[in-house]
Amino acid sequence: MSNTPHLLADEFPAEAQKIQDLQAANPRFDKICKEYDEVNRAVHRAEIRVDLMSEEDEQELRRKRAALKDQIARSLAEA
Repeated sequence: MSNTPHLLADEFPAEAQKIQDLQAANPRFDKICKEYDEVNRAVHRAEIRVDLMSEEDEQELRRKRAALKDQIARSLAEA
C-alpha cells in the first residue's frame, strides 16, 4: 500500500503541457482526466484511512485508476 498521491503531473512529468493542451481541446480526454483525479483522490483517502472501506473496494478503485491511467497514456501516445 502506498499513501503517495498519483497525480497526473507526477505520473507523466514530461507530458504535463500536452495533458493541459489535450484537456482544453478534447472534452473526452478532459473527462477521463477528471475521472482519474476523482478516483485517485478516493484511493489516497482510503490509503490514509480518511475514508474507511473494505480491501476489495480499495483494490477495485486501484484497478479503475490503473485503467484510466492506461487510457490517458494511450491518448497521449496518439496525440
